[in-house]
This record gives sequence, structure tokens and C-alpha cells, in this order.
Amino acid sequence: MENVTVPSDLSKDRLRVWLRMLKVTRMIEAELRERMRLTWDITLPRFDVMAALRRNAEGLKMSDLSGVLRVSNGNVTGIVDRLVADGLVERRAVEGDRRAMRVVLTAGGQQMFDEMAAVHEVWVDELLSPVGAQGLSTLHSRLGRITGRLEEER
Repeated sequence: MENVTVPSDLSKDRLRVWLRMLKVTRMIEAELRERMRLTWDITLPRFDVMAALRRNAEGLKMSDLSGVLRVSNGNVTGIVDRLVADGLVERRAVEGDRRAMRVVLTAGGQQMFDEMAAVHEVWVDELLSPVGAQGLSTLHSRLGRITGRLEEER
């Protein structure tokens, strides 16, 4: 067991900030999930898969898609299966690798994602509207520092 020191006031403040960030993230995510379900009958994980594929026009192998989304291959497979059934993505063979499949958005999937992404941006803007331009800039910078440090430690 590591040596545990008595938390400082700054440590307690950091804990409070963490808990607030977690609460805000969960609340925003729940709101976005509900709006997506009601508007398009789509889940946030399906939206995330489509977003990853939209950023990679040539598509992604299933293993790469799992890595980008940081979820298991099994989770991605189920989501992709549903997107294929809905005609939003398709699987294509990877040249030179008979076992691998590349997942790409269909034309209909691209069109639907572009519509969803535009509305999603409006929703996020609305949900974050209590924070002004300067506050957003500061928040973005500070969270970037934390992200950078955590990525360095990986």
C-alpha cells in the first residue's frame, strides 16, 4: 500500500472539480442520448461509430474501429451489425487480407450522419451556453493539459 498523505485544500478542490466534471459529463451525455433516441431512434454508440467512419472516408478495419472508440471488438461488432442492417454502413473485404473487413459509411449513412452531426453541434452549443467564450477557452486549455499529461503517462 502506498503512503497516504493528508489531503491538502488543493487536493480537496481537485476532487470537487473531478466530481463536478463527472456529473456534468453524465448529465450532458444523458441529454444527448435522449435527444438522439427521440429524433432519429439512434444510440450514442451508433453515432460514435458513424463519426469515426466519417472522419476516415476510406473506412476502418473492425480492430481499428475498436481502438479508435476504445471499446471491445465484440461491442463494435454488435453496433456495426445494426448499422449494416439499417443500410448506414457496409463491410468490404480488405485487399490482401481475406479475414479482415473494412467498415465504411454508405452514401445514405454519410447523409444521415452529416444531418445528425449538425444538429448535435447545435445541442452541445445549447447545453454549454452558460459558459462564455473566455470561459470555454480557459476550460479547453486546462482540460487539454490534463489530457496531455494522461496521454504521456500511458
